Amino acid sequence: MRQYKTTMTAIRQDDFIASITEAFQYISVYHPADFIQAMARAYETEQSPAAKDAIAQILTNSRLCAEGKRPICQDTGIAVVFIKIGMNVKWDAQLSLQEMVDAGVRRAYTDPDNPLRASVLRDPAGERRNSGDNTPAVVHVELVAGDKVDVTCAAKGGGSENKARLAMLNPSDSIADWVVNTVANLGAGWCPPGVLGLGIGGTPEKAMLLAKESIMAPVDMHDLQAKVASGAPLNRLESLRLELFNKINALGIGAQGLGGLTTVLDVKILDAPTHAASLPVALIPNCAAARHVHFELDGSGPAKFEPPRLEDWPHVTWTAESGRRVDLDTLTREEVATWQPGEVLLLNGKLLTGRDAAHQRIADLLAKGESLPVDFKNRVIYYVGPVDPVRDEAVGPAGPTTATRMDKFTRLMLEQTGLLAMIGKAERGPEAIAAIRDHRSAYLVAVGGAAYLVAQAIKKARVVAFADLGMEAMYEFEVVDMPVTVAVDSQGTSLHETGPKEWRIRIGKVPVKSST
Repeated sequence: MRQYKTTMTAIRQDDFIASITEAFQYISVYHPADFIQAMARAYETEQSPAAKDAIAQILTNSRLCAEGKRPICQDTGIAVVFIKIGMNVKWDAQLSLQEMVDAGVRRAYTDPDNPLRASVLRDPAGERRNSGDNTPAVVHVELVAGDKVDVTCAAKGGGSENKARLAMLNPSDSIADWVVNTVANLGAGWCPPGVLGLGIGGTPEKAMLLAKESIMAPVDMHDLQAKVASGAPLNRLESLRLELFNKINALGIGAQGLGGLTTVLDVKILDAPTHAASLPVALIPNCAAARHVHFELDGSGPAKFEPPRLEDWPHVTWTAESGRRVDLDTLTREEVATWQPGEVLLLNGKLLTGRDAAHQRIADLLAKGESLPVDFKNRVIYYVGPVDPVRDEAVGPAGPTTATRMDKFTRLMLEQTGLLAMIGKAERGPEAIAAIRDHRSAYLVAVGGAAYLVAQAIKKARVVAFADLGMEAMYEFEVVDMPVTVAVDSQGTSLHETGPKEWRIRIGKVPVKSST
């Protein structure tokens, strides 16, 4: 007969809140060591110059953040917490579990020494008001056997979350075919290279939860490859992981979607029993700003987090040694026309910023025939929502946001404001590319996952419009040698189309079918 423990482990409210706070501060600054090791291997094997440069920026950014105790990415994520509570645990607390998690998140995101960007909006289908402290968190709770509380905290950025997909396949359908074709058509907004999480089975919501949980596991594809090399047999999920890893990387998408050998560092899978008529498959990518940590509470006090050793980072240091220097203050349409796809530019001078909310306000003002708060003529705009600065910083980490969200505003901006060029991350859609070609404009990309590195190039920053939008306000940055790559030139040639196509051919695999 099973013996049940009669004594209970008491978990104090203050210990739990302090642990949540420290966990989110910790993951904002430190990449997991297994992720860094996988990125280092990707850097060593990468042959695409553009992809290798992007990985170098990500690795350099990661070490700078560890040294400077500042966020890896300007999108410091929505707080996601998985909690497994032992049945022999009692709480010495007055707050609910959700309230305790939110208290910890609130402290973490408003820490004056390392403030994190508040990105959570209430009333999502209405006014979309920023909560100001990144609460509420998304909390998943499970009661399990034992006398401890097991917690995994993750900060999940919007770019990768927006690429989550769910399919209700027929039981006879190929999971591998669906995954490969889905990734082929995701675009680069999830900031590859990263980890792909799959949830298979259960019900639709269970599959999505499994996919999210799967990407919290260690990156161990290197170990799985070693297992294959040794001749050891693989189970069904291991075989599927390896098949997907090879087929996805054969797509040639590469770092930041610029074309290259490494698109995914690992593929993680969790499954659950499902209905005989169903085959739910969920896909959630984790971006180059992989942020998660696991801890246990046993009643002895708050969790402790040991910083990784700086020696664990590879000896990769990106510097602005090559690239065409561009003076933004004297830029002309004629000069923009000389930029070539894949060319590295180092930007100098004054740069405007603006994201979704700012573009919508500009569109509304133009529709009403009202004057704009900023003169865009012959200017360049950067799609960014930076972290607040601390100490002597001009601005906090300030990496790019996904540019496709601004596609519907592109022709309007180019036709009616005199804007010359745009900076963001990932590809542009056909509508935006056509507008860029028609107006002899250009689209440049900064590296997603290199936000602190980019911020080093920003010497001054001031809000110039829409201050009430918080992190979505419009700024004017003064930059020195800010690194970008030409992704769409004035003729409408897109590096996000030509780069992966070139590298898929080089890798020599079978082309992937287009999605319908």
